[in-house]
Amino acid sequence: MKYNFDQKICRLGTDCEKWDDRKNQFGVEDVIPMWVADMDFQSPQPVIEALKQRVEHGVYGYGVRSDSYFESIVNWLKRRHQWSVKKEWITHSPGVIPALSLSIQSFTKPGDKIMIQPPVYHHFARVIEAAGREVVTNPLVLKHGHYSIDFEDLEAKIDETVKMFILCSPHNPVGRVWSKEELTRLGQICRKHNILVVADEIHCDFVYKTHTHIPFTSISEEFANHSITCIAPSKTFNLMGVQTSSIIIPNGQLRDRFNQELHTISIGSPNIFGAVALEAAYRYGEEWLDQVLDYLQGNLEYTLSYFRSHIPEINVIQPEGTYLVWLDCRELRFSGKGLNEFMLQIARVAMNQGQIFGKEGEGFMRLNIACPRSMLENALRGMANAVASLCKAH
Repeated sequence: MKYNFDQKICRLGTDCEKWDDRKNQFGVEDVIPMWVADMDFQSPQPVIEALKQRVEHGVYGYGVRSDSYFESIVNWLKRRHQWSVKKEWITHSPGVIPALSLSIQSFTKPGDKIMIQPPVYHHFARVIEAAGREVVTNPLVLKHGHYSIDFEDLEAKIDETVKMFILCSPHNPVGRVWSKEELTRLGQICRKHNILVVADEIHCDFVYKTHTHIPFTSISEEFANHSITCIAPSKTFNLMGVQTSSIIIPNGQLRDRFNQELHTISIGSPNIFGAVALEAAYRYGEEWLDQVLDYLQGNLEYTLSYFRSHIPEINVIQPEGTYLVWLDCRELRFSGKGLNEFMLQIARVAMNQGQIFGKEGEGFMRLNIACPRSMLENALRGMANAVASLCKAH
């Protein structure tokens, strides 16, 4: 079937964080929400139909994860990423961030250090610090509009207390899709120092033309035996609310330790609607995904062209993956919260402030382009008018 991603779907009044929580998050409601990373598109029709069928059954007791559930994950990863995963490698978590917390509790102890690469998804630092571990940063390097890994800095900051590396791949918010060479070098350094790699690959299915996502664990058996990979259908099929993710751990000893922590806090049982949605999405959602990727490619090209033509004062870091666009607004010369207030009060657009991703994000904003084109056009027009008035005033 042909999906219509230009369709505007009213999400107000559905207890939707992106739309219904604007007043709480930003202090204003009359702003275009281009912030939290979900999509303003309906999920694939086969997922909707599978959930309807399950609802109509009328009995919602305890559930299990069936063989067909696991097969759908295995087949999806093989088909989309040429990654051969065994069923027994797969465990679970309500979400990727809970999986990071479980991994931290399972494989480190209070006082240990965990490395991340800012500007990076802000919940990484939060869960590390909440567990009483220490954050070590290996900031990405921005040069000529492109981010890269500073491997010298990475290795220089490793000591015997660094026990874990949380990899964001593809990277949120800068949009990098790491090459096999980059991932291999990173993996070699972590193996040299006996550091466990936990890879957040939740955006793995959103990669733009000419780029390919490479699962870290797929590179070598050695990497597979010393890593944990976190994926979910949530970003791919807009299913965040069903709270279901898959955690892939080839090493049996690591998997047993992870599962022990999972059951210690009694969150091993499946959300029956999450299990239904995951299986339907991975089995029958590919047509939808291919179409949404084409639509997002168009949104990205429109965004890049619009900034070049109408808002050259803001430099766009062109993403290789994700539906998030990292905006370098430093030429506007705002300090502190001024940039966010300007976007809210003058442009009337709500985005994520760059500094929440680390001090390296100061002067940046994160824009979510997974929405109907008309909504994107309105947001960019508001930003263009606001910047034009600012430049005129100066």
